[in-house]
Amino acid sequence: MINRIANTRLGRVLKRIVGEETGAVLMEYVILAVMIAAAAVVAVIYFGQTASKQTVAATDAMAGRTQDAVTKSGEAKQLATDSETKSETHAKSFSDVGGE
Repeated sequence: MINRIANTRLGRVLKRIVGEETGAVLMEYVILAVMIAAAAVVAVIYFGQTASKQTVAATDAMAGRTQDAVTKSGEAKQLATDSETKSETHAKSFSDVGGE
């Protein structure tokens, strides 16, 4: 069935666009997608709580609960500082390993 589709005009055009190396190209896209997903997971691990606290602070501010919003905003700022320190320490550990 694939050969029949490949012999149609649309099939020939698609074959020319995609080329014969579809497996290799597909694998490159899979590797790229995995790397992006890993970066997203790391970002959520380091900055997820901060974003959550900031969202809660914004919700409290819009609801008129200013004191709660100020408290949550301060907590979010502290989490952001802690996350920044952790990420810098993590990055430094990678550069130390690469420099040896």
